[in-house]
Amino acid sequence: MAEATTGRRPGVRFMSRSRLTGLLTVATVIALWFLLTSVTGLVGEFRFPSPPDFLAAFARLASTGYAGGTLLEQALQSLRLVAIGFAAAIAVGVPLGFVMGYDRRAEAFFNPIFLVLRPIPPLAWIPLAIVWLGLGDASKVLVIFVAAFVPSVINTYTGVRNVQRTLIEAALVHGAGQGRLIREVYLPDAAPMIFTGLRLSLQASWTTLVAAELVGAFLGMGRVLSTAYRDINTAMILVSMVCIAVLGAITMMILARVERSVIRWRKT
Repeated sequence: MAEATTGRRPGVRFMSRSRLTGLLTVATVIALWFLLTSVTGLVGEFRFPSPPDFLAAFARLASTGYAGGTLLEQALQSLRLVAIGFAAAIAVGVPLGFVMGYDRRAEAFFNPIFLVLRPIPPLAWIPLAIVWLGLGDASKVLVIFVAAFVPSVINTYTGVRNVQRTLIEAALVHGAGQGRLIREVYLPDAAPMIFTGLRLSLQASWTTLVAAELVGAFLGMGRVLSTAYRDINTAMILVSMVCIAVLGAITMMILARVERSVIRWRKT
């Protein structure tokens, strides 16, 4: 029997409609940007750079460098600080949130302290971090840790508390001990909420890093941003903003890939 043909060659992946819409949106924004700055001049260079100025600033940062380092050096420094602070935050925050959600005695002990510290904005820790640890990387890592710590604790706690009671009771009926209950019931059911907290923590890490690097940083994308601001270099300001956005997007995609590999049953 002849097989029905679909009109598509095997192995050829066609662009999805959502991706095509996204590309068209980006192209439209770039066209408007070029039209308003380079063609009509309605937006002056002092207020917003033109695409050629942006590309020139990007080439300068990538080749000769700016604010003490090249693009690669600045990006690697920011990535390193985010990775250390984020890893430390989830290494402490996820277990703490899990224990608080699993054991009411632990919640009664830790929750009052957490409720006192939670309303303090992460940026408020910058002066104290500098006093404690100086202007080096350690103070930046501490501020990132504080920013990423809170979402990881809250979402892990919420995920554990919202584990379906019927699953717990069914596991107990079949003789599951505490270790098996945690591995096979609590962790799988709470995993989506835990990864939601990780995404929020990673986002908070990037926004806090930039703010921390605006004060007393010797290298990093925040350093580029603050130096460009003092130089009134709008093109370099935009370059640093775009680079930070790209770095953040890359790390978020890596985290999403890890989530898909861990939660294989969840449709994404």
